[in-house]
Amino acid sequence: MNPTLVFDIETIPDIAGLRALHELDTRVSDAEVAEMAFQLRRQKTGSDFLPHHLQRVVAISCALREGDAFKVWSLGSLEEDEGSIIQRFFDGIDKYTPQLVSWNGGGFDLPVLHYRGLIHGVQCPRYWDMGEDDRDFKWNNYISRYHTRHLDLMDLLALYTGRANAPLDELAKLIGFPGKLGMDGSKVWEAYQQGKLDEIRNYCETDVANTYLVFARFQMMRGVLSRERFGKECELVRGELAKLALPHWEEFLAAWPETKR
Repeated sequence: MNPTLVFDIETIPDIAGLRALHELDTRVSDAEVAEMAFQLRRQKTGSDFLPHHLQRVVAISCALREGDAFKVWSLGSLEEDEGSIIQRFFDGIDKYTPQLVSWNGGGFDLPVLHYRGLIHGVQCPRYWDMGEDDRDFKWNNYISRYHTRHLDLMDLLALYTGRANAPLDELAKLIGFPGKLGMDGSKVWEAYQQGKLDEIRNYCETDVANTYLVFARFQMMRGVLSRERFGKECELVRGELAKLALPHWEEFLAAWPETKR
């Protein structure tokens, strides 16, 4: 059976790109460039959420379920360039062809990775295969919204109807999982400016843990996992996170009661 890889990204404004597009020099600070972009976006859409192609990836967190193992890690450091982060993510897909699982990955994470990967010259032939190299990919590939090689769990549960989308944080908490801890996406730019990339990565990692647990619950609902097997999945995740003995996982586990609904 193919491994399951849950992923999530964290982004900040693409300051270098904004400087180039608006012909701004270094006399304008990074913070001022970002604020200008936010204001222009608010005037146009009413929101300061920047377009996908102007979102710079600073972290990609992954949760891998393979064989008897479950592990969580992040790609991205203050010293690593964006292109290298994205290339390493797609290298893993090209090498292992995992089942990808995300929460709004089709609406945000993957389009951002597509644009930013294109900008940086990233190569990922396996990911983009739609049947040219492997016939199986004609009927089940990473690109099609209705195929399952990439499962956008939020999109599927909403039956592909945007007005029915649910926030991961709320759904996870309703099931009995911890939900979001530490920060939310709106705080990432501020934290990055303060050099707090570790906190951003920790936040992103708890998101993929929540997503994997919701995915396991979904697998129970659709009959892939029995109720007993679902309980064992929760025990596995709990045990592996406890072994890491890191503050964000200690907080995560403290917010996750032993009783299961």
